[in-house]
Amino acid sequence: FSSFRFDIYRKVPKDLTQPTYTGAIISVCCCLFILFLFLSELTGFIATEIVNELYVDDPDKDSGGKIEVNLNISLPNLHCELVGLDIQDEMGRHEVGHIDNSMKIPLHNGDGCRFEGHFSINKVPGNFHVSTHSATAQPQNPDMTHVIHKLSFGDKLQVHNVHGAFNALEGADKLSSNPLASHDYILKIVPTVYEDISGKQRYSYQYTVANKEYVAYSHTGRIIPAIWFRYDLSPITVKYTERRQPLYRFITSICAIIGGTFTVAGILDSCIFTASEAWKKIQLGKMQ
Repeated sequence: FSSFRFDIYRKVPKDLTQPTYTGAIISVCCCLFILFLFLSELTGFIATEIVNELYVDDPDKDSGGKIEVNLNISLPNLHCELVGLDIQDEMGRHEVGHIDNSMKIPLHNGDGCRFEGHFSINKVPGNFHVSTHSATAQPQNPDMTHVIHKLSFGDKLQVHNVHGAFNALEGADKLSSNPLASHDYILKIVPTVYEDISGKQRYSYQYTVANKEYVAYSHTGRIIPAIWFRYDLSPITVKYTERRQPLYRFITSICAIIGGTFTVAGILDSCIFTASEAWKKIQLGKMQ
């Protein structure tokens, strides 16, 4: 009895082996191929992947039932003293002329206005709209042509591999519309959670949008135009999670690469060598 009997990697003496040029070429190619696959697998192991899932829940329960909104819109043909923001929802909120965390920047020597606002809305269906409703004196023909620079909800996500409609209305240009028309943007807001590799979560919102424009009338005459953003929340939450490939999977892949490449290269070299020897024997037979 000897422990050497358990050696499954039996060694062949070097004087019983025969090197060939074909074997050398295959060996070099094999090493280069292994190096290429190893570097590719290492790159994938170092990089993080983003996995997404859908579920029904309110992800940000600590927000107090509020959603932060960022609005940036230009009205090039309406004076700043006429521009105001109104907020309404199904919980009974009705706020005319919201001014907290908002700023009005005159454009074109005061003929136009750029409105920038940061405010919160309740997590119930409602609307907010830019109009002249809060002005002390209503203009005769308010011009509601506009350009939307930004409309986003929740935290800002700057993640390269996450593509979504976080600012779907960016660049919306209605300068060629009827100046007296109202504009309706119907938004479907989708809660979105991003969890990085450390487990930290950020809460944002994507949204889809449909829009229409119209000149509204009532029995008293034409209704004052406005830019309406009517929103509703989806019960579905989208979650993005950063993950890194586990170490055991990386090691398994490397072993498969090395073992598989050497096995295939050995079979290829053996076939070439056998064919070469057979060809030599055929040539010797012809010479005799």
